[in-house]
Amino acid sequence: MRELADSARIKQFMRELGRAVQVDGRVYLTGGATAVLYGWRETTIDVDIKLIPDRDEILREIPRLKEELNLNVELAAPSDFIPLPKGWEDRSPLIRTEGKLSFHHFDPVAQALSKVERGHDQDIRDVQEMIASGLVNPAEALVQFEAIVPELYRFPSIDPASFRKAVEGLFTE
Repeated sequence: MRELADSARIKQFMRELGRAVQVDGRVYLTGGATAVLYGWRETTIDVDIKLIPDRDEILREIPRLKEELNLNVELAAPSDFIPLPKGWEDRSPLIRTEGKLSFHHFDPVAQALSKVERGHDQDIRDVQEMIASGLVNPAEALVQFEAIVPELYRFPSIDPASFRKAVEGLFTE
């Protein structure tokens, strides 16, 4: 079992990955990494990332850094679980640039919707923190939810009625 990731370890991962690669790319942090860097959680089990583009040079460095830093890194993002609202890249705040890589938080609204769909207790607490901190505007989350409803059929594990009920319950309070 690898160690939990705190803010310093996540920043070290970004720094080391940026130093190790010589190609341009964007790395989107999501889930627990976002929560830790924004400060409403002290640690996370793993650093979830999405690479754009999906570059071999970056992918080859991740296993080495996982071992060297004793850190869990997973390729996971809201796009694995829900349709993405249009414009998600523009709503993905820049964290920092390291070398040729820019590190961003994955669109907070997409993260929140994905967390609501999954529905774990920690996910719901994260969404509540995102709202309380102003990172997610509930009205905007509802608009973005409506925009993805026509694409929900692409994710057969989602029950649209249950998802709607959970979204409306969290974002209309």
